[in-house]
Amino acid sequence: MERGLTEEKKTIITEIKQKFRLLNAIAAFIIITLFAVILRYLYEPVTQAMDFLPEISVSLIIIIVFCLTAVCFFMWRVVTRQIISSIEKYRTRLDRVLNITRDLREEIYGDILLDKILDYSLSITRSDAGSILLIENNDLVFRMVKGEKEIELLGTTIPKGKSIAGWVAEEGKNLRVADTGSDDRFSPEVDAIKGSQTKSVLCVPLVMKTGIIGVVELLNKNEGFYSEKDEEMITYIADQAAISIARARFYEDQKNYEIHLTDMLLEAIDFQIPEKMGHSKRVSSYSMIMAKVMNMPEQKQKLLYFACLLHDVGFLKIKADDNFKKEEFVKHPAMGYEMIRPISFYADIAPYILYHHERYDGFGYPTGLKGESIPLESRIIAIAEAFDAMVSDNSYKIPVDFEAALEELKNNAGTQFDPRLVEIFINNISPERLL
Repeated sequence: MERGLTEEKKTIITEIKQKFRLLNAIAAFIIITLFAVILRYLYEPVTQAMDFLPEISVSLIIIIVFCLTAVCFFMWRVVTRQIISSIEKYRTRLDRVLNITRDLREEIYGDILLDKILDYSLSITRSDAGSILLIENNDLVFRMVKGEKEIELLGTTIPKGKSIAGWVAEEGKNLRVADTGSDDRFSPEVDAIKGSQTKSVLCVPLVMKTGIIGVVELLNKNEGFYSEKDEEMITYIADQAAISIARARFYEDQKNYEIHLTDMLLEAIDFQIPEKMGHSKRVSSYSMIMAKVMNMPEQKQKLLYFACLLHDVGFLKIKADDNFKKEEFVKHPAMGYEMIRPISFYADIAPYILYHHERYDGFGYPTGLKGESIPLESRIIAIAEAFDAMVSDNSYKIPVDFEAALEELKNNAGTQFDPRLVEIFINNISPERLL
């Protein structure tokens, strides 16, 4: 789908080939000239055969040859520099395009992605204004706008086929308009984002294999009109943008599904075990206190948060009447692990759920892991869960006061809990932070 870049590559290669042919011609001229001079003055038969030519002094011949050679070498140097310059320009443009491509492909948030696509397009073409319109319910919707009318247009809908943007979306073809006044497809209400007079327009479709998903429309190039190279570059950017938009949509759909599924599971856990109502969310809150103090990377904090929410999901596979029977209770980490592991967006947190009842001294369950062999996230959950079980009025245990709970954590530091994490938690929790 690298339409624009491919065309530019062909243009650059053709240009370089032409200049190399010129270099070859110059080299051939120099060689033939020198060869003729050598023959003329060094070989007697050739000299005699050329007696009919006017007598020219050796010095003059040398001067002429020297001048011709100097001119040829000068031309050689100029053409060589032009070739190098062409290659450098192409390399620079290619580097920029690759950097843009990398940036777009790494962005997973839809609004930020659209903003980047439009900013890059405006910068590359030096345009005054522009917009990205996406097809939704068979109409075009302004999803990103840069220009004086952006507040007025953002979120508005136009039918496919209306305006330059609508025509491009309908036909799936690029469109460069140097004079909007002479183009019947131009719509002042839709295409005039700048607010002042719109003179030139470049509009390119966002194309996927499944069809067109929208358009990028740019207005009023600062210097002159949109060129073929502008169109080639924006076509390439549009192709990369379409892929990135599809990826961002998939990611957002997946996140929405993850959030809804998590909420459903939490509701099911609370219904299954009323004594643990809100327990998972409180464990998440207390765990985040430790994670933030430790400067845990954001992505790891996110995984820890979801692991906290679902650490007791295994209880859903245990009969409600058996939840607090020891022989059944100890099964819930492994059951939760087996439930969560096959789900792709939960797979990373499955081990944290499996090991959250392991003990620092190695006498926990289900596997008897010891010390730092237990995942850090599981060690954090163990402390947060024990603390909530002690202080919560809605606990299945007899609640104790805040200070007594902290003392219990201290007493079990190094045996049941990681002593370093206990210290971090105690130093950063306060009665005001209880839920």
